[in-house]
Amino acid sequence: MKTTRLLLTYFVVTLLVITSFSGCNDRTYEKVTYTANIPVYLDFDTFRKSVMKSTDIPLTNPGKIYFKDNFLFINEINKGIHIIDNSSPAQPVTVAFIQIPGNMDMAMRNNILLADSYIDLVAIDITDPMNPVEIDRIQNAFPNVLPAPDYSYPVYGLDFSKGVVTGWETKEITEMIEKGSYYGKDIVLSDGLGVPTIGSAEVSINPSVSGISGSMARFTVNDDYLYAVQNNSLKLFNVGSIPGITTGQDVMLDRMVETIFPYDNKLFLGTTTGMVVYDITSPATPTYLSSFNHINSCDPVAIEGNYAYVTLRSGTQCNGFTNQLDVVDISSIANPFLVKSYPMFNPYGLAIENHILFICDGDAGLKVYDATDPQEITQNQIAHFKDIKTYDVIPLDGLLMMIGADGLYQYDYSNLDSLILISQIPVSIP
Repeated sequence: MKTTRLLLTYFVVTLLVITSFSGCNDRTYEKVTYTANIPVYLDFDTFRKSVMKSTDIPLTNPGKIYFKDNFLFINEINKGIHIIDNSSPAQPVTVAFIQIPGNMDMAMRNNILLADSYIDLVAIDITDPMNPVEIDRIQNAFPNVLPAPDYSYPVYGLDFSKGVVTGWETKEITEMIEKGSYYGKDIVLSDGLGVPTIGSAEVSINPSVSGISGSMARFTVNDDYLYAVQNNSLKLFNVGSIPGITTGQDVMLDRMVETIFPYDNKLFLGTTTGMVVYDITSPATPTYLSSFNHINSCDPVAIEGNYAYVTLRSGTQCNGFTNQLDVVDISSIANPFLVKSYPMFNPYGLAIENHILFICDGDAGLKVYDATDPQEITQNQIAHFKDIKTYDVIPLDGLLMMIGADGLYQYDYSNLDSLILISQIPVSIP
């Protein structure tokens, strides 16, 4: 039976009494058996030769989306990126699939796709999407990244020198430990975010110059810089010359950051305890401007005009119990304040365009509101599509691109009196 997080179920088999070397204290040891996550490794050489065009695979486990120059990019969680020709949204066509092990996030600069691959940052030339070519790589750009384990159990025997951790096996472990010490020396417990810790070192579990990402993104490109968030840091990469990416100075934050949203030469960071704003007028040196705090919760951000729209949701990794929409006045960026909160079911991504607010409310579906009056948003609901599991959205000139557990949905919202589903790429059930 699974235990609650961080709780190990001990089965005492044998008690041994050992006298310490000092001869002053007796130490009692016991043999314990418990269930743990055991790392599965891929050696570094094989891992760094794995980015390639692959045989088209069906959409089975979609993650984040990105749009640029009539192409949609859909993350297949931990496997790679689908490239969709969306020049005719009513008839999207899958062009290619790029195999990128450990991929979760992406961004574009010109014709270069920037993507995470577990611990590395890779740059892939997709001038010809049918023949993608890796042209640059920053090794260990995202140190100690791990795939999500079963949070019911601790991690046992983690050793980053053995290769890249690509998965977990759940096994029973038996070892001798000092009585009362709670766990053995090779155990890695989880912090409040489900992020394993080793001592004090955290590990982590993605023709315009750049395109448009959803609100759940951890990557964004501005000018010559890629900004990426990991754990409690904002990472900078100069991508003005590729190949030739260089790493900038990390900006350390006092909280765990979840998402990043660019707006008006600023970065709005969604963290587990609030929204943090940085100025990037000088792109290489982001400068702290302000923060808006709340209780622990996951919180993507969308911005329009003088308002920030922040969704808070409960969830295992965020330790929150709140599901709501916060509207924050940012007319004075140094002093943001809450305008109003609205209850939601379990909201994920959101977006706003021309006062029309789109919220992916998890299993409660896609909700569309007229947000002209921030005091009356839920009283001005335009549409509610209930029977879909939603994750993130990108609105653009009357076209809404939405990704969820069931696949890609595209809506024509040019007529707000009648939003129309114009196409769908469903997930394939294995």
